[in-house]
Amino acid sequence: MSISIKTKLGTLVVVSVFITTGLLLVALRTSTELRFITVFTVIATLLITQFVAHGLTAPLDEMNTVAKGISHGDYTRRVRGADRRDELGDLASTINRMADDLEAVDRHRKELVANVSHELRTPIAALRAVLENVVDGVSAADPETMRTALKQTERLGRLVETLLDLSRLDNGVVPLRASRFEVWPYLSGVLKEANLAAAQRGLASGSGHHTRTDVHLHLDVAPPELTAHADAERLHQVVANLIDNAVKHSPPHGRVTVRARRGPHPESLDLEVVDEGPGIPEQERHQVFERFNRGRAGAGGAKGGDGGTGLGLAIARWAVDLHGGRIGVAESARGCRILVTLPGIPPPRC
Repeated sequence: MSISIKTKLGTLVVVSVFITTGLLLVALRTSTELRFITVFTVIATLLITQFVAHGLTAPLDEMNTVAKGISHGDYTRRVRGADRRDELGDLASTINRMADDLEAVDRHRKELVANVSHELRTPIAALRAVLENVVDGVSAADPETMRTALKQTERLGRLVETLLDLSRLDNGVVPLRASRFEVWPYLSGVLKEANLAAAQRGLASGSGHHTRTDVHLHLDVAPPELTAHADAERLHQVVANLIDNAVKHSPPHGRVTVRARRGPHPESLDLEVVDEGPGIPEQERHQVFERFNRGRAGAGGAKGGDGGTGLGLAIARWAVDLHGGRIGVAESARGCRILVTLPGIPPPRC
């Protein structure tokens, strides 16, 4: 049962009044001097008030100490008494949740710095080695050497694009430019681009783009003349990141299917990306769209060893949210099935 602080203070006043009244009645019936009764009443009231006040101020002192620690960067401390059924318990729970969120943000920030530093160091070192060899005359500036340098430069460019997407996500400054388009040729182009990029890419990119060419991409659009209303550039981010994630987690010679169907509203779209990988445990599905969640690697990889920064699915969710749509992990008999729902043309306001 929840008892608020107002109720406790009201009870304190009522108890004090009853004690005072009772002692006065005792004084009148026993002919006790009034000054003794007054002193006794004051002492009893002070003791009760002190007991109640200690119960109220002790948690506040602890909250103040924890809040000061949080302001100085110590996110490990928590407030006790979050199980209290009053306003102080609610406040303690709020402070603990805030500390959890700040601790997670701080951990993600450190992970981002570590990931970006690692991803930047490799292409910069390789690019520097190539250029030093050309300058020192060790190797000629032939097309093959320049192609190696170009790959490292492209890798740096993809990492910078990912970081810019993260910045746009945080600032919310990306406008939505939605228009009507045909789904089949649009998605066919996205899949061809993914295959071409994988075939030409010799190294994993900083943003985690896959390098595998053994996974077959299949497109299933029905009806073939299906159209949708969305921002083509933002939707490209969604589909490309979902394909990239599905391919990385597919088994050797696996199959990734991109399926598009008409939604319930005009020009709305239901989009699925299905792979044949190990799937996502139900208890982890709510975490897959969080930033820096690198999940489990694909075939032959260790956890978090796919070379990505863990931002692809977070950016996909951000782009879907811009449309007012939904994205999530759906039930699947095999592998992982990610379902995206775009609302299409919003109904006119009355």
